[in-house]
Amino acid sequence: MAESKSGLRKPVFTKIEQLRPGTSGHTLTVKVVSSKMVLQKGRPDGPQVRQMRIAECLVGDETGMIIFTARNDQVDLMKEGSTVVLRNAKIDMFKGSMRLAVDKWGRVEVTEPASFSVKEDNNLSLVEYELVNVVEE
Repeated sequence: MAESKSGLRKPVFTKIEQLRPGTSGHTLTVKVVSSKMVLQKGRPDGPQVRQMRIAECLVGDETGMIIFTARNDQVDLMKEGSTVVLRNAKIDMFKGSMRLAVDKWGRVEVTEPASFSVKEDNNLSLVEYELVNVVEE
């Protein structure tokens, strides 16, 4: 039986080393190497219900590492040492380097501990990209 185009496709998992600037729709299984809160706005006891929290998390797989920008509820899932699946993740550029992010169209899910060891000597967020504007002729 032919598979219908509208059928649910099994997600194709991306490896960290395959990530490129300007790409999105990635599903990855990564280990959280470290997590550091970079922004916390709004008091939980104040009138403002929405707390704004951003953490920069170093995540990786057996091919390399990248900084994942966790927002709000995602921050609680990105605990050091845990394995997470990032669904529909995209690459944001920050000061010329790649950051991985999951917006409202994606999901962060804690999963079973992965068996791989993170390749720590290949940090993609340390690679600087020159932002070149391509002018169409």
